Amino acid sequence: MDGRDLVRSVRAVGSMGPAQGLRAVRAAWRGHRADAAGLPRRGPERARAPGAVREGVPGPGGGVVRFVRSELRVLVAGSGAVFLGWDGAGPEPSYALAGPCPEPDPRAVLEPDTDGGWRVVAERVTVAVSRQGAVDVLTPGGVLLRRELPPRWWEPAGGGPARWMQRSEVPADARFFGLGGRAPGPRLRSGRYRLWNTGPRPGGTGDGPPPCTMPVQVVVADAGTHLVFHDNPWDGTVTLLEGEEGRGSGHDRPGTSELRMAGGPLRCWVMAGTPARVLLAWASLSGAPAVPPGWAFGHHHAGAGAGGAEEVRRIVAGHREHGLPLDAVHLDSGRPGAREVFTVGRDRFPALPELADELRQDGVRLVSGVGPAVGAGPGGSVHDRGAAGDVFVRDAAGAVVRGVGAAGEAVFPDFTDARVRAWWGGLYAEPLALGCAGFWHDGDEPTSLTAFGEATLPRSARHALDGAGGDHREAHNVYALCMARAAYEGLRRLAPDERPCVVSRSGWAGQQRYGGIRSGPVAAGWPGLRASLAVVLGLGLCGVPLAGADVGGPGDAPSPELYVRWLQLGAHLPLLRTHALPREGRRHSGESDADVVALARAALLERRRLQPYFMTLAHLARRTGAPPVRPLWWATPEDRALRDCEDAFLLGDGLLVAPVTAPGTVRRTVPLPRGRWYDTATERAYEGPARVPADAPLERIPVFARAGAVLPVRGPGGGLELEVWAPARGRSGGGTVLPDTGDGWKEPEPERYTTRWAGSRVVVEREGDDGAGPPPHPVRLRGVRAR
Repeated sequence: MDGRDLVRSVRAVGSMGPAQGLRAVRAAWRGHRADAAGLPRRGPERARAPGAVREGVPGPGGGVVRFVRSELRVLVAGSGAVFLGWDGAGPEPSYALAGPCPEPDPRAVLEPDTDGGWRVVAERVTVAVSRQGAVDVLTPGGVLLRRELPPRWWEPAGGGPARWMQRSEVPADARFFGLGGRAPGPRLRSGRYRLWNTGPRPGGTGDGPPPCTMPVQVVVADAGTHLVFHDNPWDGTVTLLEGEEGRGSGHDRPGTSELRMAGGPLRCWVMAGTPARVLLAWASLSGAPAVPPGWAFGHHHAGAGAGGAEEVRRIVAGHREHGLPLDAVHLDSGRPGAREVFTVGRDRFPALPELADELRQDGVRLVSGVGPAVGAGPGGSVHDRGAAGDVFVRDAAGAVVRGVGAAGEAVFPDFTDARVRAWWGGLYAEPLALGCAGFWHDGDEPTSLTAFGEATLPRSARHALDGAGGDHREAHNVYALCMARAAYEGLRRLAPDERPCVVSRSGWAGQQRYGGIRSGPVAAGWPGLRASLAVVLGLGLCGVPLAGADVGGPGDAPSPELYVRWLQLGAHLPLLRTHALPREGRRHSGESDADVVALARAALLERRRLQPYFMTLAHLARRTGAPPVRPLWWATPEDRALRDCEDAFLLGDGLLVAPVTAPGTVRRTVPLPRGRWYDTATERAYEGPARVPADAPLERIPVFARAGAVLPVRGPGGGLELEVWAPARGRSGGGTVLPDTGDGWKEPEPERYTTRWAGSRVVVEREGDDGAGPPPHPVRLRGVRAR
């Protein structure tokens, strides 16, 4: 501690108010003392490297390569995924994996290599281990995808977790993506990225650690695409350096990725292939994404609750009066029971079940915010029950850790304990009984306000870690994942006939098994709009298809132009939530400028029209791992120009969306992948690959449809309609539709359609076991008169 901490303490009291500021000061000093007493001093360290190879021991799917000072386990799974574990680390236990370690590939065999190392040859990948411990991952044709250089460990002389570093090399033309939802992305340029879930700072720039970090990288190069996941939730950093090509001289500088971790195992998975195959392999490891109920893909509005039931009614009435589609209202700032989690402020909501029924008749659901911070001190029902059951995180001395939540001093459940998860999951019964249909988790990094230091629990705080035992250094990054699991499993028990709707702010690898990620207000202004797209793209490539960011960003209300452009982007992302706090104005809820309301109406009506398409994409993501929002290089990763495009994206296979990301833009250039594309506003056809100009008046953003696409949309009467875009002459097209089967667990039957020219007309047919037949839904044909 030094004088700077004293200055921060004084500032905290001034910015948070006297009472909350003093709580934050006390929490900071308590955390400092707890860590000083509960964490071992590192002292001198011994550096270690693997040393020279000694022997190889074949085993199922690979085997073990032993070195003088370490050993490496190599396992190739039947899916082609490669596991690498040093110092005896195995695939399990793991919070990221959905089940037991996948079966090894029986054809993969560890055998001596010609240079004195060892090699495992499999159908989809080759792994070569050098004499000093470098590991090459190659294509079946022998082209290098990734080289893991020999790792280094620094072990405390007095014992304890060793920190470690591993540097990797990739081809000079490679581009990096992933690491969770990164605002500066989606392409991750040279720089340092921290792996530590951190709550957003008010008015922040979004360039710090995000609420959801993941040690998942997707690397795209001419040689191929691969995903690497380092299964270690400890605090760490990734330093990326993009490569440089020798421009014909043959002296390329490879790209590098240097991972440094403060502790934990050195183990990783590598998956190679096409982007679709890579994400399918990753989903098979980390779990199929959960599919929320259909209403979750509608328009959500947050910022209600401080004024109670009448404010909620006013918001809904304002949307209805101005023809603004609304599907859910989030009880946000001043939500009921802000101090007492899962309880209701009877003064503001004297009859919440009646209000929920009233709104549901208008097609609007109530979504309740839930945070892990439980008001400390006796008298609160959740606190008292939790204290009796010993569910709260304790420090190294055995005392319950006290932090600071939004409403005051708080304690935090240990979600890494299965017993605590079961208890917490049962608490969702009360809001369910009161009519809440969905839940969003806030402050689940977890965030505990402090005057200085990190705004989370002390690193020395103890956690169960599902029987393994450990401290907050290991539990921090998986805390939100375990909280989401508690909610999802609890809701499945409490309401077994309905699919849960759980959206978190934070998370870790495997989060998709329990719901989506709403990153919140990532940044203000136009950078925030661009960051919204970057976050969703990054999370999708990390396996979380259901993602979004709050439209409008934090702070003061955005300009009308910025708000409209942000809403037009949000209407084409999986999670659409508008957000307004009282100080931010009412935005488009019926109290904004008439022109803004009209433009907002157009964007929201288009979103409602596309809801069946989002439903189909969610079911496809569950089956294939492919995210709804995809980078333009998804189908053609060898196209270098598309790898560097960050202001347009694919929405499924059928649409290309080019949002406006800068003020004053009324026309922009749109990069098109190969094939024929139609401007959906003009139905003019373009041939890709190309960069084409497109009008972008304030009324709309450019959207292109792929020739031959079959898109399920909401028709004028509200039923399902097929929007079919004519294939190019002499070619065919098609698509898969998975119609919504309600909010239950009934799996939709895939409907597969083909489109082709037959003389002067386009024929649309549904494929079946007994041949092709007419579609069971109305068809709207577009693009037939395209130039």
